[in-house]
Amino acid sequence: MLQSELFYKALKEAPKDAEVISHKLLSRADFIDQLASGIYSFLPLGYRVNVNIQKIIREEMAAINGQEVFLPSLQPKALWEETARWDTFDPPLFKLKDRHEKDLALGPTHEEVITGLVRKRIKSYRDLPLYLFQIQNKFRNEMRSAAGLLRTREFIMKDLYSFHASKEDAVKYYEKVKGAYFKIFKRCGLKTVCVEADPGSIGGELSNEFMVIADTGEDRVLICNKCGFAANIEKVGEMQNCPKCKTILVQKRAIESGHIFYLGDKYSKAMNARFIDKDGESKLIIMGCYGIGVGRLLSTIVEANHDDRGIIWPSEVAPFSIHLIPIESTAKVKKAAEKIYKELSQDSRAAFEKKQDGREINSEVLYDDRLDKLAGEKFAEADLIGIPYRIVVSERTLISNSVEIKKRNEAKVSLVKLSKVSKNLFQ
Repeated sequence: MLQSELFYKALKEAPKDAEVISHKLLSRADFIDQLASGIYSFLPLGYRVNVNIQKIIREEMAAINGQEVFLPSLQPKALWEETARWDTFDPPLFKLKDRHEKDLALGPTHEEVITGLVRKRIKSYRDLPLYLFQIQNKFRNEMRSAAGLLRTREFIMKDLYSFHASKEDAVKYYEKVKGAYFKIFKRCGLKTVCVEADPGSIGGELSNEFMVIADTGEDRVLICNKCGFAANIEKVGEMQNCPKCKTILVQKRAIESGHIFYLGDKYSKAMNARFIDKDGESKLIIMGCYGIGVGRLLSTIVEANHDDRGIIWPSEVAPFSIHLIPIESTAKVKKAAEKIYKELSQDSRAAFEKKQDGREINSEVLYDDRLDKLAGEKFAEADLIGIPYRIVVSERTLISNSVEIKKRNEAKVSLVKLSKVSKNLFQ
Protein backbone atom coordinates (compact mmCIF):
# COMPACT_ATOMS: atom_id res chain seq x y z
CA MET A 1 0.00 0.00 0.00
CA LEU A 2 1.31 3.45 -0.92
CA GLN A 3 0.95 5.80 2.03
CA SER A 4 0.27 8.70 -0.35
CA GLU A 5 -2.94 6.88 -1.35
CA LEU A 6 -3.98 5.81 2.16
CA PHE A 7 -7.13 7.49 3.49
CA TYR A 8 -5.45 8.81 6.60
CA LYS A 9 -4.46 12.09 8.29
CA ALA A 10 -2.45 12.02 11.52
CA LEU A 11 -3.51 14.50 14.22
CA LYS A 12 -1.06 16.36 16.41
CA GLU A 13 -3.56 16.59 19.27
CA ALA A 14 -6.05 14.08 20.63
CA PRO A 15 -9.76 15.01 20.84
CA LYS A 16 -10.55 17.14 23.89
CA ASP A 17 -12.93 14.54 25.31
CA ALA A 18 -10.42 11.68 24.99
CA GLU A 19 -9.50 10.44 28.48
CA VAL A 20 -7.88 7.03 28.03
CA ILE A 21 -4.71 6.41 26.03
CA SER A 22 -6.35 4.10 23.48
CA HIS A 23 -8.92 6.76 22.56
CA LYS A 24 -6.17 9.37 22.21
CA LEU A 25 -3.82 7.24 20.11
CA LEU A 26 -6.45 5.63 17.87
CA SER A 27 -7.86 9.08 17.12
CA ARG A 28 -4.49 10.75 16.55
CA ALA A 29 -3.32 7.92 14.28
CA ASP A 30 -6.63 8.13 12.35
CA PHE A 31 -7.75 4.57 13.01
CA ILE A 32 -11.20 5.78 14.11
CA ASP A 33 -13.43 8.84 13.76
CA GLN A 34 -16.19 9.83 16.18
CA LEU A 35 -19.54 10.47 14.50
CA ALA A 36 -21.51 11.05 17.71
CA SER A 37 -21.28 10.11 21.37
CA GLY A 38 -20.42 6.41 21.54
CA ILE A 39 -20.61 6.00 17.73
CA TYR A 40 -17.41 5.54 15.70
CA SER A 41 -16.33 4.99 12.10
CA PHE A 42 -13.44 2.62 11.47
CA LEU A 43 -11.07 4.13 8.91
CA PRO A 44 -8.79 1.95 6.72
CA LEU A 45 -6.04 1.47 9.33
CA GLY A 46 -8.53 0.71 12.09
CA TYR A 47 -10.64 -1.56 9.95
CA ARG A 48 -7.59 -3.60 8.90
CA VAL A 49 -6.90 -4.27 12.60
CA ASN A 50 -10.58 -5.04 13.14
CA VAL A 51 -10.50 -7.60 10.31
CA ASN A 52 -7.32 -9.20 11.69
CA ILE A 53 -8.91 -9.59 15.13
CA GLN A 54 -12.00 -11.15 13.55
CA LYS A 55 -9.77 -13.56 11.63
CA ILE A 56 -8.18 -14.75 14.88
CA ILE A 57 -11.60 -15.17 16.48
CA ARG A 58 -12.96 -17.13 13.51
CA GLU A 59 -9.98 -19.49 13.57
CA GLU A 60 -10.33 -20.22 17.28
CA MET A 61 -14.11 -20.63 17.02
CA ALA A 62 -13.63 -23.10 14.16
CA ALA A 63 -11.14 -25.00 16.34
CA ILE A 64 -13.94 -25.69 18.87
CA ASN A 65 -16.44 -26.60 16.13
CA GLY A 66 -18.27 -23.28 15.96
CA GLN A 67 -20.40 -22.71 12.85
CA GLU A 68 -20.78 -19.10 11.71
CA VAL A 69 -24.17 -17.49 11.16
CA PHE A 70 -25.33 -13.90 10.70
CA LEU A 71 -28.46 -12.81 12.54
CA PRO A 72 -30.63 -9.69 12.07
CA SER A 73 -30.09 -6.51 14.06
CA LEU A 74 -33.80 -5.66 13.92
CA GLN A 75 -35.67 -7.88 16.39
CA PRO A 76 -39.46 -8.10 16.89
CA LYS A 77 -41.05 -7.24 20.22
CA ALA A 78 -42.83 -10.61 20.39
CA LEU A 79 -39.56 -12.51 20.84
CA TRP A 80 -38.44 -10.26 23.70
CA GLU A 81 -41.84 -10.59 25.37
CA GLU A 82 -41.37 -14.36 25.50
CA THR A 83 -38.44 -13.86 27.89
CA ALA A 84 -40.04 -10.84 29.61
CA ARG A 85 -37.04 -8.68 28.71
CA TRP A 86 -38.76 -6.11 26.44
CA ASP A 87 -39.16 -3.64 29.32
CA THR A 88 -36.52 -4.93 31.74
CA PHE A 89 -33.30 -5.22 29.72
CA ASP A 90 -30.55 -2.94 31.04
CA PRO A 91 -29.51 -0.65 29.45
CA PRO A 92 -32.97 -0.09 27.90
CA LEU A 93 -33.48 -1.26 24.33
CA PHE A 94 -33.32 1.06 21.33
CA LYS A 95 -36.97 0.74 20.25
CA LEU A 96 -38.71 1.79 17.05
CA LYS A 97 -41.82 1.17 14.99
CA ASP A 98 -41.88 0.26 11.32
CA ARG A 99 -44.38 1.82 8.85
CA HIS A 100 -46.90 -0.89 9.81
CA GLU A 101 -46.70 0.19 13.48
CA LYS A 102 -44.93 -3.03 14.43
CA ASP A 103 -42.58 -2.74 17.43
CA LEU A 104 -38.92 -3.58 16.85
CA ALA A 105 -35.66 -3.24 18.77
CA LEU A 106 -32.06 -2.84 17.65
CA GLY A 107 -30.41 -5.96 19.03
CA PRO A 108 -28.05 -5.50 21.99
CA THR A 109 -27.69 -9.29 22.18
CA HIS A 110 -29.19 -12.33 20.42
CA GLU A 111 -30.40 -14.88 22.99
CA GLU A 112 -34.03 -14.57 21.89
CA VAL A 113 -33.23 -14.67 18.18
CA ILE A 114 -30.87 -17.66 18.35
CA THR A 115 -33.17 -19.63 20.66
CA GLY A 116 -36.11 -18.98 18.35
CA LEU A 117 -34.02 -20.12 15.39
CA VAL A 118 -32.76 -23.29 17.03
CA ARG A 119 -36.08 -24.42 18.52
CA LYS A 120 -37.46 -24.76 14.97
CA ARG A 121 -34.66 -27.14 13.99
CA ILE A 122 -33.55 -29.08 17.06
CA LYS A 123 -35.94 -31.98 17.65
CA SER A 124 -33.81 -34.87 18.92
CA TYR A 125 -30.84 -35.56 21.16
CA ARG A 126 -29.11 -36.62 17.94
CA ASP A 127 -29.13 -32.93 16.87
CA LEU A 128 -27.08 -31.94 19.92
CA PRO A 129 -24.64 -30.52 20.81
CA LEU A 130 -24.64 -27.52 18.47
CA TYR A 131 -22.35 -24.45 18.44
CA LEU A 132 -23.29 -21.31 16.48
CA PHE A 133 -21.45 -17.99 16.44
CA GLN A 134 -21.64 -14.66 14.66
CA ILE A 135 -19.66 -11.42 14.38
CA GLN A 136 -22.13 -8.59 14.03
CA ASN A 137 -23.17 -5.07 15.07
CA LYS A 138 -24.84 -4.63 18.44
CA PHE A 139 -26.60 -1.62 19.95
CA ARG A 140 -26.59 -0.63 23.62
CA ASN A 141 -28.54 2.40 24.84
CA GLU A 142 -25.82 3.45 27.29
CA MET A 143 -26.49 6.33 29.64
CA ARG A 144 -22.87 7.49 29.31
CA SER A 145 -20.57 6.52 26.47
CA ALA A 146 -16.93 7.00 27.41
CA ALA A 147 -13.33 5.92 26.89
CA GLY A 148 -13.45 5.68 23.11
CA LEU A 149 -14.15 2.15 21.93
CA LEU A 150 -14.23 0.78 25.48
CA ARG A 151 -17.84 1.88 26.00
CA THR A 152 -19.92 2.60 22.92
CA ARG A 153 -23.54 2.54 21.76
CA GLU A 154 -22.91 0.68 18.51
CA PHE A 155 -20.21 -1.98 18.37
CA ILE A 156 -19.12 -5.21 16.68
CA MET A 157 -19.35 -8.32 18.81
CA LYS A 158 -18.59 -11.98 18.46
CA ASP A 159 -21.19 -14.05 20.23
CA LEU A 160 -21.12 -17.84 20.39
CA TYR A 161 -24.13 -19.86 21.54
CA SER A 162 -23.95 -23.52 22.50
CA PHE A 163 -26.84 -25.98 22.82
CA HIS A 164 -26.63 -29.22 24.80
CA ALA A 165 -28.62 -32.21 25.99
CA SER A 166 -27.20 -32.04 29.52
CA LYS A 167 -25.62 -29.71 32.05
CA GLU A 168 -22.56 -31.96 32.16
CA ASP A 169 -21.96 -31.53 28.43
CA ALA A 170 -22.61 -27.78 28.61
CA VAL A 171 -20.11 -27.25 31.44
CA LYS A 172 -17.53 -29.33 29.59
CA TYR A 173 -17.89 -27.11 26.52
CA TYR A 174 -17.86 -24.00 28.74
CA GLU A 175 -14.35 -24.99 29.85
CA LYS A 176 -13.33 -25.60 26.23
CA VAL A 177 -14.45 -22.06 25.34
CA LYS A 178 -12.35 -20.73 28.21
CA GLY A 179 -9.30 -22.30 26.60
CA ALA A 180 -10.20 -20.82 23.21
CA TYR A 181 -10.56 -17.37 24.75
CA PHE A 182 -7.13 -17.55 26.35
CA LYS A 183 -5.71 -18.42 22.91
CA ILE A 184 -7.51 -15.49 21.26
CA PHE A 185 -6.26 -12.97 23.77
CA LYS A 186 -2.71 -14.33 23.69
CA ARG A 187 -2.64 -14.02 19.88
CA CYS A 188 -3.84 -10.43 20.32
CA GLY A 189 -0.87 -9.67 22.57
CA LEU A 190 -2.82 -9.65 25.83
CA LYS A 191 -2.35 -11.36 29.16
CA THR A 192 -5.76 -12.02 30.71
CA VAL A 193 -7.12 -13.15 34.05
CA CYS A 194 -10.33 -15.20 34.15
CA VAL A 195 -12.53 -13.99 37.03
CA GLU A 196 -15.85 -14.97 38.50
CA ALA A 197 -18.48 -12.48 37.33
CA ASP A 198 -22.05 -11.23 37.74
CA PRO A 199 -24.16 -12.46 34.79
CA GLY A 200 -26.07 -9.15 34.68
CA SER A 201 -28.83 -8.75 32.08
CA ILE A 202 -27.89 -11.97 30.27
CA GLY A 203 -28.44 -14.17 33.30
CA GLY A 204 -27.52 -17.78 34.02
CA GLU A 205 -26.02 -19.79 36.87
CA LEU A 206 -22.33 -19.38 36.03
CA SER A 207 -20.41 -16.48 34.51
CA ASN A 208 -16.76 -15.56 33.96
CA GLU A 209 -15.05 -12.46 32.59
CA PHE A 210 -11.61 -12.24 31.01
CA MET A 211 -9.83 -9.21 32.42
CA VAL A 212 -6.73 -7.29 31.34
CA ILE A 213 -5.18 -5.57 34.34
CA ALA A 214 -4.94 -1.84 33.52
CA ASP A 215 -5.05 1.39 35.50
CA THR A 216 -7.60 2.81 33.04
CA GLY A 217 -10.04 -0.08 33.53
CA GLU A 218 -13.59 0.58 34.67
CA ASP A 219 -13.84 -2.74 36.50
CA ARG A 220 -12.28 -3.66 39.81
CA VAL A 221 -11.20 -7.24 40.44
CA LEU A 222 -10.02 -9.12 43.52
CA ILE A 223 -7.12 -11.52 42.97
CA CYS A 224 -5.51 -14.11 45.22
CA ASN A 225 -1.79 -14.29 44.52
CA LYS A 226 -1.53 -17.63 46.29
CA CYS A 227 -4.17 -19.94 44.77
CA GLY A 228 -5.23 -17.93 41.71
CA PHE A 229 -8.84 -17.19 42.73
CA ALA A 230 -10.15 -14.05 41.05
CA ALA A 231 -13.52 -12.31 40.93
CA ASN A 232 -15.13 -9.09 39.81
CA ILE A 233 -15.93 -6.98 42.86
CA GLU A 234 -19.53 -6.73 41.55
CA LYS A 235 -19.79 -10.48 42.11
CA VAL A 236 -18.28 -10.78 45.60
CA GLY A 237 -18.49 -7.27 47.08
CA GLU A 238 -15.81 -5.95 49.43
CA MET A 239 -14.48 -9.42 50.27
CA GLN A 240 -11.18 -9.26 52.18
CA ASN A 241 -9.96 -12.85 52.18
CA CYS A 242 -9.83 -15.53 49.50
CA PRO A 243 -12.79 -17.95 49.91
CA LYS A 244 -10.53 -20.85 48.90
CA CYS A 245 -7.31 -20.35 50.87
CA LYS A 246 -8.11 -17.36 53.16
CA THR A 247 -5.17 -15.30 51.81
CA ILE A 248 -5.75 -11.52 51.73
CA LEU A 249 -7.05 -10.51 48.29
CA VAL A 250 -5.44 -7.81 46.15
CA GLN A 251 -7.71 -5.32 44.41
CA LYS A 252 -6.80 -4.11 40.88
CA ARG A 253 -8.42 -2.13 38.09
CA ALA A 254 -9.08 -4.03 34.87
CA ILE A 255 -10.66 -3.92 31.41
CA GLU A 256 -13.16 -6.62 30.48
CA SER A 257 -12.16 -8.28 27.20
CA GLY A 258 -14.62 -11.15 27.11
CA HIS A 259 -17.62 -12.52 29.02
CA ILE A 260 -18.99 -16.07 29.05
CA PHE A 261 -22.18 -17.49 30.56
CA TYR A 262 -23.60 -20.91 31.42
CA LEU A 263 -27.28 -20.16 30.80
CA GLY A 264 -28.79 -23.53 31.67
CA ASP A 265 -32.47 -23.57 30.64
CA LYS A 266 -33.14 -19.85 31.27
CA TYR A 267 -34.03 -19.10 27.65
CA SER A 268 -35.11 -22.53 26.48
CA LYS A 269 -37.67 -22.67 29.31
CA ALA A 270 -39.03 -19.19 28.58
CA MET A 271 -39.24 -19.94 24.85
CA ASN A 272 -40.13 -23.66 25.09
CA ALA A 273 -37.05 -24.87 23.20
CA ARG A 274 -37.10 -28.64 23.67
CA PHE A 275 -35.71 -31.91 22.31
CA ILE A 276 -36.62 -35.59 22.66
CA ASP A 277 -33.95 -37.53 24.57
CA LYS A 278 -32.88 -41.12 23.90
CA ASP A 279 -35.60 -42.42 26.25
CA GLY A 280 -38.30 -40.54 24.35
CA GLU A 281 -38.79 -37.82 26.96
CA SER A 282 -39.21 -34.14 26.09
CA LYS A 283 -36.51 -32.03 27.75
CA LEU A 284 -35.34 -28.42 27.71
CA ILE A 285 -32.22 -27.59 25.71
CA ILE A 286 -29.31 -26.50 27.91
CA MET A 287 -27.48 -23.39 26.68
CA GLY A 288 -24.31 -21.32 27.05
CA CYS A 289 -23.28 -18.01 25.49
CA TYR A 290 -19.87 -16.44 25.05
CA GLY A 291 -19.09 -12.87 23.94
CA ILE A 292 -16.13 -10.75 22.81
CA GLY A 293 -16.50 -7.09 21.81
CA VAL A 294 -14.20 -6.64 18.82
CA GLY A 295 -13.83 -2.86 19.11
CA ARG A 296 -13.33 -3.07 22.86
CA LEU A 297 -10.67 -5.73 22.29
CA LEU A 298 -8.94 -3.53 19.71
CA SER A 299 -8.90 -0.66 22.19
CA THR A 300 -7.67 -2.93 25.00
CA ILE A 301 -4.76 -4.07 22.83
CA VAL A 302 -3.68 -0.42 22.55
CA GLU A 303 -4.11 0.14 26.30
CA ALA A 304 -1.70 -2.75 26.90
CA ASN A 305 0.71 -2.12 23.98
CA HIS A 306 1.94 1.47 23.64
CA ASP A 307 4.67 3.85 24.69
CA ASP A 308 5.00 7.64 24.83
CA ARG A 309 5.38 7.79 21.02
CA GLY A 310 2.38 5.76 19.97
CA ILE A 311 0.87 2.31 19.44
CA ILE A 312 2.89 -0.93 19.38
CA TRP A 313 0.74 -3.46 17.50
CA PRO A 314 1.27 -7.19 18.10
CA SER A 315 2.18 -8.83 14.79
CA GLU A 316 -1.04 -10.79 14.22
CA VAL A 317 -3.36 -7.79 14.51
CA ALA A 318 -1.20 -5.00 13.02
CA PRO A 319 -2.70 -3.13 10.03
CA PHE A 320 0.54 -3.80 8.12
CA SER A 321 3.59 -5.82 9.06
CA ILE A 322 6.28 -3.62 7.47
CA HIS A 323 6.60 0.17 7.21
CA LEU A 324 9.02 1.08 4.40
CA ILE A 325 10.36 4.65 4.74
CA PRO A 326 12.73 6.40 2.32
CA ILE A 327 13.98 9.62 3.96
CA GLU A 328 15.41 11.41 0.95
CA SER A 329 13.84 12.03 -2.45
CA THR A 330 16.96 11.47 -4.53
CA ALA A 331 16.72 9.25 -7.59
CA LYS A 332 19.02 6.69 -5.99
CA VAL A 333 16.96 6.39 -2.80
CA LYS A 334 13.67 6.32 -4.72
CA LYS A 335 14.90 3.57 -7.04
CA ALA A 336 16.16 1.45 -4.14
CA ALA A 337 12.97 1.95 -2.13
CA GLU A 338 10.72 1.03 -5.05
CA LYS A 339 12.79 -2.09 -5.72
CA ILE A 340 12.54 -3.12 -2.07
CA TYR A 341 8.79 -2.43 -2.07
CA LYS A 342 8.27 -4.58 -5.14
CA GLU A 343 10.38 -7.42 -3.77
CA LEU A 344 8.78 -7.27 -0.32
CA SER A 345 5.31 -7.24 -1.85
CA GLN A 346 6.13 -10.32 -3.91
CA ASP A 347 7.85 -12.06 -1.02
CA SER A 348 5.06 -11.12 1.37
CA ARG A 349 2.53 -12.86 -0.85
CA ALA A 350 4.74 -15.95 -0.79
CA ALA A 351 5.25 -15.65 2.97
CA PHE A 352 1.49 -15.32 3.42
CA GLU A 353 1.18 -18.88 2.18
CA LYS A 354 3.56 -20.08 4.84
CA LYS A 355 2.26 -21.08 8.21
CA GLN A 356 3.45 -19.94 11.60
CA ASP A 357 2.14 -22.30 14.29
CA GLY A 358 -0.44 -23.37 11.73
CA ARG A 359 -1.49 -19.77 10.98
CA GLU A 360 -0.98 -17.39 8.09
CA ILE A 361 1.63 -14.64 8.50
CA ASN A 362 0.60 -10.99 8.33
CA SER A 363 3.26 -9.63 6.00
CA GLU A 364 1.80 -6.67 4.13
CA VAL A 365 3.84 -3.52 3.41
CA LEU A 366 2.99 0.17 3.87
CA TYR A 367 5.33 2.24 1.68
CA ASP A 368 5.71 5.89 2.78
CA ASP A 369 6.22 7.37 -0.67
CA ARG A 370 5.12 10.87 0.38
CA LEU A 371 7.37 13.68 -0.85
CA ASP A 372 5.96 16.46 1.35
CA LYS A 373 7.09 14.98 4.67
CA LEU A 374 10.46 15.40 6.38
CA ALA A 375 12.27 12.43 7.92
CA GLY A 376 11.32 13.46 11.45
CA GLU A 377 7.64 13.68 10.52
CA LYS A 378 7.74 10.27 8.87
CA PHE A 379 9.39 8.65 11.89
CA ALA A 380 6.94 10.30 14.33
CA GLU A 381 3.95 9.10 12.32
CA ALA A 382 5.45 5.62 11.97
CA ASP A 383 5.82 5.36 15.75
CA LEU A 384 2.27 6.66 16.22
CA ILE A 385 0.78 4.10 13.81
CA GLY A 386 2.83 1.31 15.42
CA ILE A 387 3.56 -1.15 12.58
CA PRO A 388 5.86 -3.96 13.88
CA TYR A 389 8.83 -3.48 11.47
CA ARG A 390 10.28 -0.24 10.12
CA ILE A 391 12.69 -0.24 7.16
CA VAL A 392 14.57 2.99 6.43
CA VAL A 393 16.27 3.67 3.10
CA SER A 394 18.67 6.63 2.81
CA GLU A 395 21.77 7.81 0.97
CA ARG A 396 23.77 6.87 4.07
CA THR A 397 22.46 3.30 4.25
CA LEU A 398 22.94 2.81 0.52
CA ILE A 399 26.66 3.62 0.81
CA SER A 400 27.01 0.15 2.30
CA ASN A 401 24.27 -1.26 0.05
CA SER A 402 22.03 -1.67 3.11
CA VAL A 403 18.89 -0.51 4.89
CA GLU A 404 18.05 0.04 8.55
CA ILE A 405 15.57 -2.35 10.12
CA LYS A 406 14.00 -1.64 13.49
CA LYS A 407 11.27 -3.39 15.46
CA ARG A 408 8.66 -1.01 16.86
CA ASN A 409 8.99 -2.52 20.35
CA GLU A 410 12.80 -2.37 20.42
CA ALA A 411 15.39 0.42 20.47
CA LYS A 412 17.96 -1.60 18.53
CA VAL A 413 18.51 -0.65 14.87
CA SER A 414 20.13 -3.20 12.52
CA LEU A 415 21.92 -2.48 9.26
CA VAL A 416 20.91 -5.21 6.79
CA LYS A 417 22.20 -5.80 3.28
CA LEU A 418 19.66 -5.21 0.52
CA SER A 419 20.01 -8.80 -0.66
CA LYS A 420 19.04 -10.10 2.80
CA VAL A 421 16.08 -7.84 3.68
CA SER A 422 13.39 -10.36 2.74
CA LYS A 423 15.22 -13.23 4.42
CA ASN A 424 15.67 -11.15 7.59
CA LEU A 425 11.94 -10.40 7.79
CA PHE A 426 10.18 -13.54 6.54
CA GLN A 427 12.26 -16.35 8.02
